[in-house]
Amino acid sequence: MYVFAIVILLVLWNFFVFALYGIDKYKSKRQLWRIPEAALITLAFLFGCYGAWAAMVLFRHKTLHTKFRVLVPVAVIVDTAILATALYF
Repeated sequence: MYVFAIVILLVLWNFFVFALYGIDKYKSKRQLWRIPEAALITLAFLFGCYGAWAAMVLFRHKTLHTKFRVLVPVAVIVDTAILATALYF
């Protein structure tokens, strides 16, 4: 039962991170106040990596920034390893 709750929370969290990346893309096109890059990367590492990666692909946002092209996939690997280990035990 707890696995189902974790999955639901992760899905909701990743939708939230996805939305933040989308909002940042929207703001970048209109030259408005932006979400700091450090915050976006931190959110990716805090189990929001799947939403971050999806947003990068769908919105073509932050794809030219080397730190995002490297750190978001690293976050996917790290978070997936942590989740797999946690769910295994």
